[in-house]
Amino acid sequence: MKNSPNKPIRILIVDNHEIFRMGLREGLSTNDDITIVGEASNGEDALSQVKLVLPDVILMNIGMPVMDGIQTSLEMKKRNISSKIVILTHNTSGDAVFSAIKSGAMGYLLKDISLSDLAQNIRKVQSGEPAFTPSIALEALSIIASPGEHKHAEPHPLTPREVEILQLVAKGKGNKTIAEDLTVSEATVSTHMNNILTKLHLSNRVQATLYALRKGLSSLA
Repeated sequence: MKNSPNKPIRILIVDNHEIFRMGLREGLSTNDDITIVGEASNGEDALSQVKLVLPDVILMNIGMPVMDGIQTSLEMKKRNISSKIVILTHNTSGDAVFSAIKSGAMGYLLKDISLSDLAQNIRKVQSGEPAFTPSIALEALSIIASPGEHKHAEPHPLTPREVEILQLVAKGKGNKTIAEDLTVSEATVSTHMNNILTKLHLSNRVQATLYALRKGLSSLA
């Protein structure tokens, strides 16, 4: 689902703590470009809600009864649900972050984030950019992506231009910035990005970044 510039970003909050959900609803509702369209207390409830409220972005806790956030994200991926998932949790485990990324999450933020920073990260994710608490991102990437570790693995199927774009994506650049750097249209970059994801059987830019790191096409430096 795409938003026009005048349509607010539709948010579904999935967390088993009612007071936390209430706080998020009240805090985020102060932003004119964000609207809370639903709440769920566990993953199973979220799967039912998502079909009814059609959120753009889902804020998802990990540790929940009935169905946790990782399981829910995987199930949404299987069902081809287009909503972008941001994990919002206290869990700082690198393994949890890696599992979240594999499940298709576009972001992983800690619950001590300020409301203003959370709103900014929601906007980033809605525009197609990953959103991670910096310390968490570095921890997860260091676990699964030692620079150059897979340089001699089987050849990747990407063209030189696609590799160039993938390297820029791995540096955290968005399509608009990449287009400016390469002096091409943003639509051209978007087409290349879609081709990259299709060829590598990946779901999003976060997974593309991890691929670049694991193949030695980029580094954490």
